[in-house]
Amino acid sequence: MTWRPTAALSALHSRAVLLRAAREFFARRRVLEVETPILSAAAVSDPQIESLTTRVAGMAAPLYLCTSPEYAMKRLLAAGSGDIYQVCKVFRDAERGRWHNPEFTMLEWYRLGFDDAALMTEVEGLASLLLAPDRPLPPAERLTYEEALRRHAGVDAHQDDELEFERAARDHGIVCPAELDRDAKLDLLMGMVVGPKLGRERPCFICDYPASQASLARLKPGQPAVAARFEFYIDGIELANGFHELADASEQRARFD
Repeated sequence: MTWRPTAALSALHSRAVLLRAAREFFARRRVLEVETPILSAAAVSDPQIESLTTRVAGMAAPLYLCTSPEYAMKRLLAAGSGDIYQVCKVFRDAERGRWHNPEFTMLEWYRLGFDDAALMTEVEGLASLLLAPDRPLPPAERLTYEEALRRHAGVDAHQDDELEFERAARDHGIVCPAELDRDAKLDLLMGMVVGPKLGRERPCFICDYPASQASLARLKPGQPAVAARFEFYIDGIELANGFHELADASEQRARFD
């Protein structure tokens, strides 16, 4: 009798291979694997992410399932953990669609002394290892946010007014009746027009996001104000988001205020 693994078992095997490769990648770089709690007393502060809640017997207030291990891992960093990474389940409400599930596995890591450029290089190395182990991926393109919007949507993200963003959306067949602010209109163009065109021939990083779209990232010198934040795309899909962490407490408080 010949035993043939089911698609589910094949998927489990592939996942195990990828996880082992990722752990070996970080072990070679002496990055420590950590595990942090899934439940939290507070929800995420990002207004674009919806938390799921649960109840624990004997506790009056609900608990929130983590949308990312970010805050817990930053507590470890503040306590002196050094370079760390984590592979864990995360949960996000209103994320059910073609490319998203409300429950998924996230890989998150933090590197001391790395700026956004160094982190992009590490992301590229990890992606090549996991997605093309037999033949390296072609070198990634690095486009600024401004360049990407100009090339694929025909707008200047820093200089054009909101009417231009609305015109560009209409020109690409996008009609959105919702009341959107400037950043939301740019995000609509990035998500619906620009993003699907990125990383088609080779991986692509989008970097130097507007400062208003990177509340936890350091700002780069000069004008217009841009942040040391990036996203990584392959075949029109964003696979990673990263940035050079803001480490100035007074600046962070001012942004939150």
